[in-house]
Amino acid sequence: MATLSTDAPITPLRQRMQQDMIMRGLGSHTQQDYVRHVRRFAAFLRRSPDTATPEDIRRFQLHQHENGVGPATINGAVSALRFLFLVTLKRRDLARVLVIMRYPRKLPDVLSVEEAARLLEAAPGIKYKAALGAAYGAGLRVSEVAHLKVDDIDSTRMLIRVEQGKGRRDHNAMLSPQLLELLRLWWREGRRRGVMLPHGWLFPGRSCTAPISSRQLHRAVQEAAEVAGIRKRVSPHTLRHSFATHLLEQDVDIRVIQVLLGHSKLDTTALYTKVSTRTIHAVAGPLDRLMALMEGKTSPG
Repeated sequence: MATLSTDAPITPLRQRMQQDMIMRGLGSHTQQDYVRHVRRFAAFLRRSPDTATPEDIRRFQLHQHENGVGPATINGAVSALRFLFLVTLKRRDLARVLVIMRYPRKLPDVLSVEEAARLLEAAPGIKYKAALGAAYGAGLRVSEVAHLKVDDIDSTRMLIRVEQGKGRRDHNAMLSPQLLELLRLWWREGRRRGVMLPHGWLFPGRSCTAPISSRQLHRAVQEAAEVAGIRKRVSPHTLRHSFATHLLEQDVDIRVIQVLLGHSKLDTTALYTKVSTRTIHAVAGPLDRLMALMEGKTSPG
């Protein structure tokens, strides 16, 4: 039988699953995650996943819970195995056994405007300042920042073209005059250093022909946060969260923010209403209204 075990890098079963993912347009990160989860399942079984039984799946999920595996990882495994069973193996009976773990969604950490300014000023060099500036100034995901090309910056229409974002969707992000100037500063410096190729990556990695890695951007954010004295948990995605929250606090329509972030569902964008301090402060509490009525400051109605 075919196997997805860790012993053989490419097997017929894994190859077929990868072909199924490609045909259905799954992104490269999703493909890697799905393969990793299926390999873990195979390692637990110590045999091919296409021999799994409902009891095997139950034991695997219990094993995850008993070993303190987090909800996001458990649900990631469910998504991967559901794809394997439904699409590749055509085993709907096995897919039905999988149990999603319900858990409360945590509110994202958000920087204040002043903290965001301190973080950018503390960035280790103009390259990282421009990259983090794109994450905050345009609300880009870390992978979107890393894969920007010089030609994606449209200074005529003041837009940033984001190709193959999350869910393999293209969208346009905003390009403010301040962000454009910051990107131009880096572009000129990059050309001076000889690392900026025509039509190449806006933020090259260790090689001019490869983009900067997400790990490098994470490291730069953490280093900048330490220098700036910011004690919150900070990642490149924190800058994206802060972008959305600060726009909401400026009374930008949430549907506009949805488009700028490239969200397919408004529910995802609506999460930011829960962390917007202006949204919270704008609501008059019922006790305030009650006390005002008691003091005769306003008439009932």
